Amino acid sequence: MTKSIHALMTATMVVLLVSGAVGVPNAAAEDSGIGRTPVLGWSSWSFLRAQPTASKMEAQARALQQSGLQEIGYKYINLDDFWYQCPGSQGPNVDQYGRWVTDQSRFPPEGDTNGIKVVADYLHTLGMKFGIYVTPGISRQAVSKNTPIKGTPYTAAQIAETSIKESNYNCHGMVGIDYNKPGAQEYINSWVDMLAGWGIDYIKIDGMQNSNVADIKAWSNAIRQSGRPMVLDVTQGSYTKAIAPVLMKYANQWEFAPDVECYRCEKHGSSYPLTSWADVAKRFDYVAEWQPYAGPGGFNDYDSIEVGNGPNNGITPIERQTQLSLWSLGAAPLILGVDLTHLDPQDVKYLKNTLVLAVDQDAIAAKRVLNSGHQQVFAKTGPNGDAIVGLFNTGDKAEKVSIDTSTLGLPKNERGYSLDNLWTGSTKKTGGRISATIPSHGVVLYRVKAL
Repeated sequence: MTKSIHALMTATMVVLLVSGAVGVPNAAAEDSGIGRTPVLGWSSWSFLRAQPTASKMEAQARALQQSGLQEIGYKYINLDDFWYQCPGSQGPNVDQYGRWVTDQSRFPPEGDTNGIKVVADYLHTLGMKFGIYVTPGISRQAVSKNTPIKGTPYTAAQIAETSIKESNYNCHGMVGIDYNKPGAQEYINSWVDMLAGWGIDYIKIDGMQNSNVADIKAWSNAIRQSGRPMVLDVTQGSYTKAIAPVLMKYANQWEFAPDVECYRCEKHGSSYPLTSWADVAKRFDYVAEWQPYAGPGGFNDYDSIEVGNGPNNGITPIERQTQLSLWSLGAAPLILGVDLTHLDPQDVKYLKNTLVLAVDQDAIAAKRVLNSGHQQVFAKTGPNGDAIVGLFNTGDKAEKVSIDTSTLGLPKNERGYSLDNLWTGSTKKTGGRISATIPSHGVVLYRVKAL
């Protein structure tokens, strides 16, 4: 989700656990053939914010490739807000069919080729995917001009519900669409057809609320009719678990939490520090509460991974391991928010830890099996029967965190278990108890195997 610049400047199936056993992947989302595992990539919002350009997007893509992260699966380069013309509060400028117009000063065309498509084509030559940002509704400019809806006899004014103000955080001027009106679905179809023609692979629709269920369905239907596989990412203005069944059926990922960026921490007009421990720690309850809704094809999105820029991340090295571990246990999209052109070597090692990455890419959302004081434990059972367990300490001092293997659903085994530490690479043996002394704000992430 993206906040207003003013605000920035001023401050599968649901798993039933038997005897605490951790479960299997949930069934989620209409099977579009994509999004079977969580997306890996990068987004422009955290670092570039209001200043994305074609050259900056291409530079970030090259840096992603040169870092070696592309080789292990990071392939989405996602353009967030500020790619379109916004003359004022009357809403984004629109083309002859009521769709947003590319800001050519940021994304210059090449001949007759739209500037967004120019970037998409370049990224595709690198073997990457390209995502873009939209918000629900229709621009007031389309309504006032009463633009035709492509391929139909209908117009913008006929489908608009001007009494409903939709969320567009930085440009504003978006109003609702009445999907009971003829031409409404066709309008969204024309939008997606345009994006498909530009080579878009991922659509983030931001500012969504419980009242936007019809928009979710319309954008999903439009993607299917376009014939181009595209990830649909639904991010919030404010929505609750009440629409989780709709998200699971129609979307590939969904973000319901407040932004992870620490806007209140930033200094001197910089986007640094990107986040804070307080903003990361809020996610523990979200990961627990939304666990039943994630599975292959549809995943809970806990917002950007702020690991890559060393001290400018705003979190310590230990906290960076915690963020990556929690997101991975939750099978969340890992979308980097950092400046890829200035990567910290130690952070790159964290991001390249394929043992941890495999925890994310198994597409199984972990269940919280302990929540006591500063101690939290999340666990899940992998496809091969191994248990993955994260022991977390959210307190300000080191604490010993323990849990029984029976709580993880592991069978009784007289020979005991091996504990593979996925961050250190070390292995030790245990009987029926898993324990570790965890540093402040830290984690120990184990793969547990019966001997």
